[in-house]
Parts: sequence; structure tokens; C-alpha cells
Amino acid sequence: MLIRRTMAELEPVADRAVSHFYALLFLHHPGLRALFPPAMDAQRDRLFKALLTAARHADDIETLTAYLSALGRGHRKYGTRAEHYPAVGEALIGALTRYAPRSWDDATEAAWVRVYTAISQIMIDAAADDGLTSPPWWQAEIVGHELCGPAAAVVTVRPDQPYPFLAGQYAAVETPWWPRIWRHYSFSCAPRPDGLLSFHVKAVPAGWVSGALVHRAHLGAVLRLGPPAGSMIVDHTTDNGLLCLGGGTGIAPIKALVEDVAAHGVARPVEVFYGARRDGEFHVMDALRGLEQEHSWLSVRPVVSDGPTRQLSGQLSSVVREYGPWQDCDAYLSGPPEMIRSGVDTLVGVGIPSHRIRHDSIHELLAATG
Repeated sequence: MLIRRTMAELEPVADRAVSHFYALLFLHHPGLRALFPPAMDAQRDRLFKALLTAARHADDIETLTAYLSALGRGHRKYGTRAEHYPAVGEALIGALTRYAPRSWDDATEAAWVRVYTAISQIMIDAAADDGLTSPPWWQAEIVGHELCGPAAAVVTVRPDQPYPFLAGQYAAVETPWWPRIWRHYSFSCAPRPDGLLSFHVKAVPAGWVSGALVHRAHLGAVLRLGPPAGSMIVDHTTDNGLLCLGGGTGIAPIKALVEDVAAHGVARPVEVFYGARRDGEFHVMDALRGLEQEHSWLSVRPVVSDGPTRQLSGQLSSVVREYGPWQDCDAYLSGPPEMIRSGVDTLVGVGIPSHRIRHDSIHELLAATG
């Protein structure tokens, strides 16, 4: 109760509170500044969202542990070590003291100390366990770079050591042109025998990483990959049909899921709705059509939202309502955050239980921009 009361007071002044937190951290521990990106805007947003998430699930130990363990493992790629956590805790208490004065008292401070101690220990333990079997990051040489129009590319890399992932997952990527700036990209393929990985990248305005991957990347350049993440994976213990909605470059993990179903050799119906603004933006349609010709259980429907077209037209979520029924399907969504939100509402509305709807975290999608 005390934690949530503090967060409620903090929310209207979150930007100032988080900026003050980093000012305290770097003032008292200047050596930690090197662990962070040059531009701190996205980092400030991520910290406050992480605090909100932890506060919401403070009473749900299982969910909180899963969330924090993933953070702890992911933070290894930044160079975070166990001895950094006390410094972060001191700066956090300092920022809360200043920006939550109405709710701050000795009992509240004691509650935050207890909660932060528990949070940091979960993350430290997860990082230590992960360090027994995995590196903090993988070096990955670019061995393929195929432009798909003026602002998109398929980037294929060869990791320096085996990279264990599942179809539908994603990884944080750092380029040599913008050190310490990481962005999340979904794999556009299922695991391959040759170990190669592919990403489908669209350059966004003022996007440092996406622009570099599309316009500056070249064969032989070496990227860094964080560990695989995400739970948008196929449940192979059931023979439920799959309903897949992919928008823009969000079609990449959907393609990987289709390849995964094919690799398991169990015929189960898979319906793919592939949304784009215009006809010319269906960048992996040839690959999907090839899979459709090979497998009778697969159906691919392109949907255009703007302009004249010979395809299905309209908003992706609206078009999906016209087909079905979908109640017995497992649903997968990948694309822009607004598409995910509207898609979830649509799928729940047509009778798919929410626990059978899988998608990337909205917070991760927002953090991936650039």
C-alpha cells in the first residue's frame, strides 16, 4: 500500500523525479555514467515503467520474480554488476524523498528499502545464474544485407557462438555506429541448422539504430546481441489453430512462427493476416506465399489500410472480425503498439480468451523505437 501510494504521487512529476534520480546517481557515482547511452530520454521512460510494473505486482511474487529475473539477465549486456545495485538504491530513495513528500515518512522509506532490497536480489541472482551458461552478449557478423525498398532491410548475421532462441522471440541489438544504444528486433526466422539469424528492420525518422542497420550496415560489420527474450512462442503441446496478425515489420516473428510450425511437422491450421499501409510494403510476401504453397494448412491474407488496392482493405483488426470463428485458436500479434492494443480488444471481443493471446510487451515495443 505504501509503495503504490508513493507511485501515485510520483506519476504526475515522473519526468522530473527520474531526471533527479539519474543526476544523483551520476553525481555520487560518476563511473556509472559509462554504462548508459549518451541520450537518456528513453532510459528515463524505461526506469519509471519498470518501477510502475514492480509496484503493481508487489503482491504477486511469481509474476514479479519472472519480470525482474528477465530484467536482471538483460542488464548483463550493459555491464551491470552486483555492486552497482546499492548505488542505484541510494539515488532512488533520494529522488523519492524529494518528489513524493506528501506520502513520504519513516514507514514508507522502510517499505521502499525492503522492496528495493528484494528487487535487486532477484535481479542479481538471475544474472548470476545466467552467467553460468550464457555470455552477457554475443558478437554477430553481418553476412547478409538485403534492401527491401528505400527504408527497410533484411539483416542476416552469424553469431560468434551458438545462440539459443525460439521462433517468435526478439533480441536487443547494438551497432558499432552507436555504442551503448540498444534496440529490440524480432527474429524473422525459426532456428536454422546453420545458426544464422535474420532481422527485418525499418528505418524510422531520427532512428539511430534502425537507420544505421538499413543505410550504414555492410557485410563484415559486427553487431552485439543481447539474450533472447519474449514469450510469443508456439505451444506445441496443443493442436489448436493459430491466428496471426502482423503489421509492417511485425510480420517478421509471424513468419518465424509459421516456419516453426512447419518444422514440427504437425498439420494445424494457421491463418496469417498481414497488414501494411500500401501494396508495396509487403516486404516478405514472397516468402510467405512460398510457405503457403508448400503447406495446405497455411492461409495468408494481405490487408492494406490506405489507398486503392486489389487486396483486402481496412484496419487489420476490423478485417479479422469478418472471418472466423476464432474461439478455438491461439492468437499471436506483432506490430506497432497501437495495432497490438486494437488487436487484443478485437480478439477478446470475438471470443478468444486473453490467456491465449500472445504479443510482445507494449513497453518493449515503445522502447524499441529508433
